[in-house]
Formats: sequence, C-alpha cells, structure tokens
Amino acid sequence: MSRIEIPKTYKLYINGQFPRSERGRVLAQNDAGGNFMANYAWATRKDFRNAMVAARAAHSGWAGRTAFNRSQILYRIAETLADRRAAFVDKLSIMGVDNPGKTVDKAVDDIFYYAGWADKYAQVLSSVNPVAQPFFNFSTPESTGIVTTFASKNAPLLGLVHGLLPVILSGNTCVLVVDNLAPTIAIDFAEVIGVSDVPAGVVNILTGKRDELIGYVAGHMDLNAIYYFGDDKDEIVEIETISAENLKRTHITSDLSHKEWLNHVPTLYHIQPFIELKTAWHPIGT
Repeated sequence: MSRIEIPKTYKLYINGQFPRSERGRVLAQNDAGGNFMANYAWATRKDFRNAMVAARAAHSGWAGRTAFNRSQILYRIAETLADRRAAFVDKLSIMGVDNPGKTVDKAVDDIFYYAGWADKYAQVLSSVNPVAQPFFNFSTPESTGIVTTFASKNAPLLGLVHGLLPVILSGNTCVLVVDNLAPTIAIDFAEVIGVSDVPAGVVNILTGKRDELIGYVAGHMDLNAIYYFGDDKDEIVEIETISAENLKRTHITSDLSHKEWLNHVPTLYHIQPFIELKTAWHPIGT
C-alpha cells in the first residue's frame, strides 16, 4: 500500500503555543506551481486580542531582563535558524523565492547583527544633557511596550526578521501580522522561536488578511505602536487616522522587493523608532 500524505495545517503562534484560529477558519497555501501544499490559519479580531493579552503579560518580564540576556536569546534564534537552514532553503525554493540559500544566510546574519546591538544600543542612544542648574541630567532608552508589525508582503523570511528583531531587542513584545504569498514560512519561523528560549508572549504571529485587522489594530487602546511595511495609501491613511485618536506611535516604511531585501543593510536607526527616552535629574554632590 502506498502511504497517504497528510498535509500540515499551520496554526497561529500565541503565547508560546500553536492554537487554531478562534473561528477555525483557514486559507490554502499553494506552491510556486499553484499546487496545494497546506492550510494555514486565518486570524480574527479575537485572535488578535488573545495575542495582545499574551504580549502585555510578557512585556514587564522581557523588558526587565538584562540587555545581555536578551542578546544571548537573540543569538540563540540565529543559531537555531542556521541549524534548520536546509529545511528553510527547501521550503523557500518550493514557494518560488529567488536565491533561497542566500536568503536564509542573510536572515541568520541579520539576526546576529541585531543580537549584537541588544546590549550596546543604550550606550549609543543615551546621553548626559547640559543644563544650567546644579544637576546631572540623563536620558536613557526604554522599551515602548507592545508593537504590532504588519510584515513585508514581498519577503516571507527577511521581511519577518526585520519586522521583529528591531522591535524585541530593546524589551518590546510583538504581534506580527503576516499576509503574503508564503505565510507558512512565518509559522516555520515561530517553531524556531519556540525552541530558542524566547519567553512565551514576547513574539506572537497571526496569519491571515491584514485588511481585516488594520482598523481594529490601530484602534486597540492597549497597543503602544504600529510598524507597517507597505505602500497602500488607503491602509496608511487608516492606520495614521485611527492611531492619532489614541496617540499610538506609528512607523510607516515602504516595502522592498525580495532583491532589495537581499541587499538591505540594517542599522541602529531601525531600532530607534521603538524606544522611549526617559530623562532623570540628579543633584550634584549628593
């Protein structure tokens, strides 16, 4: 008898677990030739609320860890992805992504890059401020809180890395909304996160349709910031208009093509939008 193949059903990643969508809805994932590969979860507003609860519960513990500890955990993500290189190259190839080997290698390198900044960015971005009084005045960076990232539509792995790592390295927690041609890559990456010592709730990944969630995300009162990759003017206006009503920070950036992502150079300034500067005064001589 020939073996019957059972296609994988990709679920969401919330609070360190892999639940089904709250309504049980799924979408089909096809390969580059249009052949069915698997079903993946179609997230709802309730799923987003669950992810927000998990992210808020995890924030204080994650932000309270030492920068060195966060750095070591991010290094572990890179090491685990490198260990699974062959599986990711094979999956990206099936999805029709160009240069799959180079793509995974760059993703690993860029995670290492951000991991290296985790215990160094504060020294660069903090300052001692001159004041005309007998006080010391210090400004130091702190995490913003919870950030929702609408991930790149053009780069299922690299766009995911650059939508996540600059956010979490400073102590933020993240809810990633993934809507592209290969969203199952995001859940494969969630499996890397799940075995890399990242505390539950720090990273939450929702697959589905971003246009269903954008207005609700922008209006959520417990969310601190939005990181949006894309050029859809209607979506951008919706995010900025609704976010302005609750003073939510927004960071809008144009999406890159896959080729541009392969040549993308990460910098410290990709981290800066997701920190807050806290200023303290201290009397001189006391």
